[in-house]
Amino acid sequence: MIWGMGRWEPNARGRLEQAALELFTERGFEQATVTDIARRAGLTQRTFFRHFADKREVLFWGQGALQELLVGAVASAPDSAAPIDAVAAALAAAGALLQERHGPARQRQAIINAHPELRERELIKLATLASAIAAALRQRGVSDPAASLTAEAGIAVFKVAFERWVSDPGRPDLPELIQQSLDDLRAVTAAS
Repeated sequence: MIWGMGRWEPNARGRLEQAALELFTERGFEQATVTDIARRAGLTQRTFFRHFADKREVLFWGQGALQELLVGAVASAPDSAAPIDAVAAALAAAGALLQERHGPARQRQAIINAHPELRERELIKLATLASAIAAALRQRGVSDPAASLTAEAGIAVFKVAFERWVSDPGRPDLPELIQQSLDDLRAVTAAS
């Protein structure tokens, strides 16, 4: 056994993610290899593939947990909550979760923005989240097209707030930006 390369490595996923973000930033997404990422993290390729299917997955691995959080928050909103309020509660929960990851989120988004195939993957992720939220709203008895419209509006609110959050290092409060974007949407739709 090589020293420093034990059988069990604490926080391997986090170390791989950090190494990948660093390498993608330094060398570019295309030039950084799985071998480079594993080596930078002090791990093996085999460990990398235990956590990620490929190097793109390093940027998107949290989608499943985010989807579960959003759907769970919509489902657990009070029965009396309007559909947009249930979605607002879900977005607030997501914002609170992501708040602690401002630095890595900014770095991740810069990498995604620089590569069309990664931007496409990000849009697919957002569409998948909107579909899951719409399904959760339908479970609450919201019919279509209201469920789909509300979910899509919610994802638009999240996307705008997230873009503002990652583009400005002086804006550390994602939940506040989500609320501001939601308030802006309500103001625009209430105007006659």
